[in-house]
Order: sequence, then C-alpha cells, then structure tokens
Amino acid sequence: MGLNTQSMIFTIYGDYIRHYGNKIWIGSLIRLLKEFGHNEQAVRVAVSRMVKQGWLQSERQGNKSFYFLTQRGVSRIDEAGRRIFKLDPHEWDGKWRMLMYSIPEEKRQIRDDLRKELLWSGFGSFTHSCWISPNNLEKEVEWLIEKYEIQEFVDFFVSEYIGPKDNVQLVKKSWPLEEIEERYEEFVSAYGKQYIIHQSLLNEGKMSDADCFVERTKLVHEYRKFLFVDPGLPRELLPPMWSGNHAALLFRQYYQLLAKPASDFFEAVFEKGNDLRKKDKAYDANDHPYIVK
Repeated sequence: MGLNTQSMIFTIYGDYIRHYGNKIWIGSLIRLLKEFGHNEQAVRVAVSRMVKQGWLQSERQGNKSFYFLTQRGVSRIDEAGRRIFKLDPHEWDGKWRMLMYSIPEEKRQIRDDLRKELLWSGFGSFTHSCWISPNNLEKEVEWLIEKYEIQEFVDFFVSEYIGPKDNVQLVKKSWPLEEIEERYEEFVSAYGKQYIIHQSLLNEGKMSDADCFVERTKLVHEYRKFLFVDPGLPRELLPPMWSGNHAALLFRQYYQLLAKPASDFFEAVFEKGNDLRKKDKAYDANDHPYIVK
C-alpha cells in the first residue's frame, strides 16, 4: 500500500475537505482513498482511530455518516497549511523563545508527548530539557502548557543571545541543518524530474483528472513531512544557498500545475453525497489561500 491510510486522510482533509465545509460523507472518503489503493475497511479503521484521538467528529444524516475536523483538528490543519505554503523565509525579530522544563518521571508520557509537539512546532533541543526557537511561538507554548497542565514544571523566556558565540552557532547546536538540507535536495531531485514529465503529459492531454488528484495529493503528502524536520528558521539564520528555498519554489510550481484538474476530480466525487455549496467562496486551488509569496 505504501502510504499510511490515516496520514493520507489528514492530507486530503487539509488540502481539499477543509475548503469544502470541513465535512465529508464516509462513502466519498472511501472513494477518494480508493485511488491510492486503500480499501474500505482500512479507511473505516483509520477514521475510527482519528475520532478516538480527537481529530475528527462524526455526524449522522439519515443512514449516512459524515466526518468533520474537531477544533483541535482545524487548528492543526490550518497551522500545517500556513507552514506548507509559506514559500519564503520570514524576517527575524532578533528574539529567542526558550522553554525549560523539569517534568517528573511519573509524568514521562506527558514529557514525551510535549517533546513531539515542540518538534512539530519548530523548536530545537538546545540541551536535554531546554528547547529554543527564533520564531514567534508564544501562543503555541501557552496552548501546550494548558493542554498538558504543566504550569508548575516549566519556565518560558523571550530573550536575546549576547554570546560568547553567535546566533548561527546556536542554530547548529539545536538543529541538524545539513541533514534537513539533504532531505530537501532529495525532494528537488525526485520531484523536479516528475514535474517535467507531468508537465509534458498534461500538455499532450495524457493525464486524467484522477491522475492529477493522485499526484497532487502525493506531492502535498510528501512535502508536508518537512513540517516534522524543518523548524522554519528566519532567513538571517539560514545558510546562504538554502535548499529549502528551491524546494518551496518547485512545490509551488508543481502544485499549481496539478491544482485545477485535481480539484475537478475531487469535486466530481464530492458532489455525490455532499453539499458542494459549502465550498469556500474565496477558495481557488490555483491561488491557494495559504500561499505566502
């Protein structure tokens, strides 16, 4: 099967369903996932798991089951979308956000979950229990502290680094930039070739809307993996020839190449059993609402 069912469902919610009323009939979701080789049972099991995990909620309409993102799911999807489609590094305000914690051993699971959340948000491990970020993540940290009820175990600072090393050395200590850059180079190498091939096939009319739906979804699915490894550092802290910039440009061009036919296929499936009028009025896949140029 290759692609994890639950992970693919997240991608489809983020890139499609979120812009169509945030809700879908399970029959339509099964039909969409069929394009990737996932069977009905695998989809139902994954959806059930996502409900238990608090990402989705169900709603009955007659004999049909619909599933929509919870507020937690919406927040995660929207944050992911903003980061995926942010194509250029932002400017730095010169401040470091520093989270220090001392969580007791009996709360080890909370500590492990917190680390995963910090990595996802873009924090780097400066020392064993000290995490840093140059990005404005105050709201995210407040939310994490409340979520895990760890007020008595953490301290959070917004500060400047005055030495004796420089800020770039802090980055090198806290994030494996060379490994991240290698991942980006692999992405550019693989998807750069595919982009040229698909551009040619589309020009010759040899790619169906369903093909474009599959390829656009796989593209987003692969590119969003960088959310777990790339902290999204400001340009002042990145190497001069950062491969992430090249990857972002390729992603945008490739995405826009596939955008309309992929959306046409999605809508053809979606309108059978769902209300297409729920589509966001301002949504245009060619000019994605999260694309920041």
